Amino acid sequence: MTDKSSNPPYNDDHGTGQDDVHSEVAIAKTTTTTMKQGNGLCQRIIDSFKRPPASENPSIEMGDLEQGKNQNDGNEKDASGLHRTLKNRHLQMIAIGGSIGTGLFVGSGSALASGGPAALVLDFGIIGTMLFNVCMALGELSVVFPVSGSFAVHSSRFIDPAWGFAMGWNYALNWLIVMPLELTAAGLVINYWIKSINIAVWITIFLILLLIINLFGVRGYGEIEFVMSIIKVIAVIGFIILGIVLVVGGGPTHEYIGGKYWNDPGAFADGFKGVCSVFVTAAFAFSGTELVGLAAAEAANPRKTIPRATKQVFWRITLFYMVSLTLIGCLIPYNNEHLLNGSSHYDASASPFVIAIQNAGIKVLPSIFNAVILCAVLSVGNSSVYGASRTLCALAECGQAPKILTYIDRKGRPLSAVALSMILGFIAYINCANVGSQVFDWLLALSGLSSFFTWGSICACHIMFRLAWKAQGHTLDELAFVAPFGIWGSIYGLVLNILCLIAQFYIAIFPEHDTPSALAFFQAYLAAPIVLIFYIVWKVWKRTPFMKPSTIDLETGRRVLDTKELIAEEKAERMAQPWWKKLFLELC
Repeated sequence: MTDKSSNPPYNDDHGTGQDDVHSEVAIAKTTTTTMKQGNGLCQRIIDSFKRPPASENPSIEMGDLEQGKNQNDGNEKDASGLHRTLKNRHLQMIAIGGSIGTGLFVGSGSALASGGPAALVLDFGIIGTMLFNVCMALGELSVVFPVSGSFAVHSSRFIDPAWGFAMGWNYALNWLIVMPLELTAAGLVINYWIKSINIAVWITIFLILLLIINLFGVRGYGEIEFVMSIIKVIAVIGFIILGIVLVVGGGPTHEYIGGKYWNDPGAFADGFKGVCSVFVTAAFAFSGTELVGLAAAEAANPRKTIPRATKQVFWRITLFYMVSLTLIGCLIPYNNEHLLNGSSHYDASASPFVIAIQNAGIKVLPSIFNAVILCAVLSVGNSSVYGASRTLCALAECGQAPKILTYIDRKGRPLSAVALSMILGFIAYINCANVGSQVFDWLLALSGLSSFFTWGSICACHIMFRLAWKAQGHTLDELAFVAPFGIWGSIYGLVLNILCLIAQFYIAIFPEHDTPSALAFFQAYLAAPIVLIFYIVWKVWKRTPFMKPSTIDLETGRRVLDTKELIAEEKAERMAQPWWKKLFLELC
């Protein structure tokens, strides 16, 4: 019989001790893994700001692209290294409400005061018909050549590299100047509620906010514009419904307004001169519509999304601009003191939308609509960073801007160009000084005519493209999207842009409510000599050639998916659809 006492005593803590050791080891491993994951996340964030491998980042200039290379639908990256992450819903909302901002909500007030309700509707209608053809032409070009830089690069290819240089810098400077103006406008909107805090505080907050948005790259831009556009669209539709109710006498005062303000004080504020003065305001209100073409290089499927987005322009012009401005002309006389007392073109207190609601005696809506104006201001500020950075990056790739601006990181962000845009946003702080208003007047002078040059150039590019397309034996059946009014629509758009520049030249020489002077002329027309200087200097320095239809390169960089077979297949699919769906797809 074995003596139990000779056996080793059983240790009740033995298992527990092993468990503790295992637990400590597991905790150490978990901690190490967590630290590695944390370090890995930080490293990935740091690495995202680095350049992608050289093989992933070829030149974006159309002349450096092989046919079809990096141009297939669904690609995650454009040939430039920009990421194709803008979806159909992003482009649809950018097209519908992307450029609705202070030009419509605030600037239309000064236009009403300058020209009267008839001039307001007439000028916006003329600019609207012209812009419809511009966007259709841009859509056709962008589907064939969805490149970063869009119309700036198109100008170099179809007209003259020197003109492309001038147009690229004209467009980039426009957005670089708009950025601080929109930051100032945001601060002025906040002053509607809070006047005790210095505007510099709000400028700082909004500048940081725009920086954070742009750190998310093109997807951040797309998502913000998607949300902001929905807010703006809902607000404009809501105002149209409210405006109709107020005009027919359904407001709190039950006063039938109708068209009485078209009779007293009248339809026109200052005759022909008043009509001419409204064109620039109308152009400013419509500026940004061309961003759809600029976004083609970062669209997931530009062949399908760009045509659908450009068709939305018709609805925006008709519904949001023409209907709402017609109601504004019925609700507010052009001599309303609030229209005339705005401290600047960016002062939200002079918004005719807010004034119309206040005049109706509705208490809460003015604050709500000012919040919408704030969203619109930030939306345009966001678009200004996007438009300036992409254009500068494209110019740099074409050798028309400093090479440092070509830096695109692994997330598709043109960091150097974005940084330059943000730095120039600090100009907004000048508004805090006594000379702020004078400085901003000259900044506006630099960009005042920018849109006319840009839109006219797009039309000219489309005309040259069509002439070259025909001269080199191609047919329209080879194009995935065709502008509905063809080359004649672009001729109409180009002529109207030239006439608008002539009208503004007349106003510059004979200013409204002022005597002719050199100061008044250059504040109204400074952009034109600046564009000409850019063009002449580059033309003389580089000795660039004028493009001819027979020699324009239509093959390099063209999308190979735009084939007759694919287009015929799509047409057959559309023909098989019911009539209501075909009508919807044609309009939307």
